[in-house]
Amino acid sequence: MPSEKLEKSSNFVLKKLNIMEQNNSQAELVRESEDNSEHERSWRDVKLTEWISVSVLCYVNLINYMDRFTVAGVLENIQTDLKVNNDKGGLLQTAFIVFYMAFGPLFGYLGDRYSRRWLMAFGVALWSLTTLCGSFMTNYWWFLLFRAMVGIGEASYSTIAPTILSDLFVGNIRSKMLALFYFAIPVGSGLGYIVGAETAKLFGSWHWALRVTPGLGLLAVFVIIVFLQEPERGASEGSGHMEASSWIQDVNEIIKCKSFMLSTAGFTCVAFVAGALAWWGPKFIEKGVALQGNGDGDDTIAFRFGIVAMISGLVGVPAGSMLAQHLRPRIRRIDAYICGIGLLASCPFIFLAIFAAKFSTTLCFTMVFFGELFLNLTWSIVADILLYVIMPIRRSTAEGFQLLLSHALGDAGSPYLVGVLSEAFLIMLNGDSDSTATTTELTNSTVTTISPSASEAAVNEFKSLQYALFTTCFVEILGSLFFLLNALYIVEDKERVERAIHEFNEAQENVYLFERDPQLYRNPKRFYFSMDTNK
Repeated sequence: MPSEKLEKSSNFVLKKLNIMEQNNSQAELVRESEDNSEHERSWRDVKLTEWISVSVLCYVNLINYMDRFTVAGVLENIQTDLKVNNDKGGLLQTAFIVFYMAFGPLFGYLGDRYSRRWLMAFGVALWSLTTLCGSFMTNYWWFLLFRAMVGIGEASYSTIAPTILSDLFVGNIRSKMLALFYFAIPVGSGLGYIVGAETAKLFGSWHWALRVTPGLGLLAVFVIIVFLQEPERGASEGSGHMEASSWIQDVNEIIKCKSFMLSTAGFTCVAFVAGALAWWGPKFIEKGVALQGNGDGDDTIAFRFGIVAMISGLVGVPAGSMLAQHLRPRIRRIDAYICGIGLLASCPFIFLAIFAAKFSTTLCFTMVFFGELFLNLTWSIVADILLYVIMPIRRSTAEGFQLLLSHALGDAGSPYLVGVLSEAFLIMLNGDSDSTATTTELTNSTVTTISPSASEAAVNEFKSLQYALFTTCFVEILGSLFFLLNALYIVEDKERVERAIHEFNEAQENVYLFERDPQLYRNPKRFYFSMDTNK
């Protein structure tokens, strides 16, 4: 109905209507569907079409992260073949993340206004094709370019997919579906290591490791177009007739939301740590195994790291979501507490994992498991926080904005930063070795320098990467602080959005009643609805 549409103005107000005081008895009769049952839905209440849509989104998310970490599984082979050091090895992931974060806000803007299904199909097709093209590159800079372009395609999917879940579900069932969706991240990441390492071993070339996910990606394009249900924005909360405001206004309202900004800052630290460990973890452990001299094959490390990452995600992601759902009725700020405590608990395990790599591979992997388990508690909860503190018509924009900030300051720089720090520490350590293991002979005015032994060089390479990875522990403490500060604002911001949606729904109902029977109203008055959730 035309009168249900919102008037775009500075505060996004509903079209002003002269309406009367309604007759309560008749109002009850025409209150046809104030549906609160969505809040009480269980797994059994989910429709088949909804299950199909969730399955499609989870499948694509799985291969999305599988593609992202396939390169990490064969990083040592790539560096050897393309003859690049740690700094350029880290730049491969950084270039990907830079494009990924840069295009996130663009797809967020488009996702709030145009067909999300076709935007996702385009993005998946793009990253599948660019991954395939990259697998044929033999020059580092061309390979770097194609890896960067993969980020454009993945930005479209990662920005938009969670908002579709938010429009299909609400309440605890939404939290469960988000846990299922983000469950695919550690599983896909683990499969990326495994498939990358094993495919490269099978075919004898790292290039073949990058030719698995493109085929799966093209299948994903097909299922997105054919099977994905695209709900109306805000449909699950009864606010499906909301119209988008301007991008400037959207960003302005998003920035004003304290709990969104603080949870984004905390998630940035999660992304920094996860990115650094995912990229350098296998190579670092391989160097530790080499120093142990216990005969373990280097080619098994990426496989084992993938298994550990997968299991930690299988346990951590649903555990965080279930814990939050169980405690929310009693502790209203529990989402922020779980994220903050989870990061704080992860820190000592990550520290011990980095420290133990030289002495015990088993102990190192055990510590990696627990460190990543506590890190994984945050994934679905952070997504849930965004969806309930941001209005439905701004959620794709908020997803893009969060993607930009968290990756720009998180995993866009952490692989490269760790690589650069590693090279800097290596120069320092080799300099110290030279000063202690170097002799100068003044014979016939000739200076002879004796370099460190091969074993000393291996120790220095290990130590340099170890020192660089210790930075992740400090970042985890900082992230924990952001999440705990978020607890001060999260309830207030959530209630503000719920209140705005409730007022919008009441406005729609009043318009409906007025159009059905204007005689139901007495005492004319003006009715306004504001989308400015910060007022």
